[in-house]
Amino acid sequence: MDNKIQLYPFCAIVGQEDMKKALILNVINPLLGGVLIRGEKGTAKSTAVRAITDVMLLRKEVENCKFSCDPEDDSFWCRDCLETFKGSNKKIVERRMRVINLPVSATEDRVVGSIDIEHAMKNGEKVFEPGILAEANRNILYLDEVNLLDDHVVDILLDAAAMGVNSVEREGISYVHPARFVLVGTMNPEEGDLRPQLIDRFGLVVDVCGEKDEDLRVELIKRRLEFEDNPSGFVEKYKEEQQKLGRQIQRARDILKEVKYSPECLKLVAKISIMLKVDGHRADITFIKTAITHAAYRGSYNVEKEDLFVAAKFSLPHRMRRKPFEDGTMDFENVYEVIENTNL
Repeated sequence: MDNKIQLYPFCAIVGQEDMKKALILNVINPLLGGVLIRGEKGTAKSTAVRAITDVMLLRKEVENCKFSCDPEDDSFWCRDCLETFKGSNKKIVERRMRVINLPVSATEDRVVGSIDIEHAMKNGEKVFEPGILAEANRNILYLDEVNLLDDHVVDILLDAAAMGVNSVEREGISYVHPARFVLVGTMNPEEGDLRPQLIDRFGLVVDVCGEKDEDLRVELIKRRLEFEDNPSGFVEKYKEEQQKLGRQIQRARDILKEVKYSPECLKLVAKISIMLKVDGHRADITFIKTAITHAAYRGSYNVEKEDLFVAAKFSLPHRMRRKPFEDGTMDFENVYEVIENTNL
């Protein structure tokens, strides 16, 4: 008997297209810097995060590796795999990407891991106790209620996400391991906001709210009741659609490095960032990387205007310089007009 808990299918989520697309783009390209999903309770934020892994195809891992190392990419192997994998009889297993939850109460040692100093002093060898960042490598690190986490812990997570490695140093003894993960944060702004400096560090930000269309709300209710009445049957109903999306995501990952963009694209990105008075240059870089990723998601080898539209919407609003008491919303018509009138 299969005791696996049935997750609500990602493809069955009604509406919330921006949220779903932002998650998909991040699993295609973890180097986008993650996504922060802000919105009122009951808008499928947690449901979508936990469901996205079910559409992913199986991927190879080194069996029993604490960091889920990819046997086909030794550029990001942990120390153990570098020292023992080549020429050994280590087994390779196939698993799906997983969601690793970070508790709100997590301490720094629980997040980054710890080094047994006493053992190192006595025996001259490092014994590393992995933390959450070790589990998160090649997976999704999910920060529910990220606005309630300690700012210092959030800083550590964002640094690791940006660098792709986690470095632990205690009493002059250090340990470094790969930490390439998709960082996803969800929050309800009514319970408090994040500091602007932390929001800026997330690659993409999406604001969600309850559906206002009556027909969509009816469909949402019907699907939820159907799922609760017969989870297995409901999941089976969306199996083909889930598999199709999984294949599309895998193809996008395969062609991502082959996607090209024109010099005019870069000029347009710079022009829009200056026009919107965004702070720093992180926005520009994320903007073009998101456009490239969206092109790959479409199956295209070239960045087009529609990719730039999506990238602007996800990567720029939260980085705009705002005056006190502004609500953080903006009219993107001018941005779309600039993109539409540019010859790429």
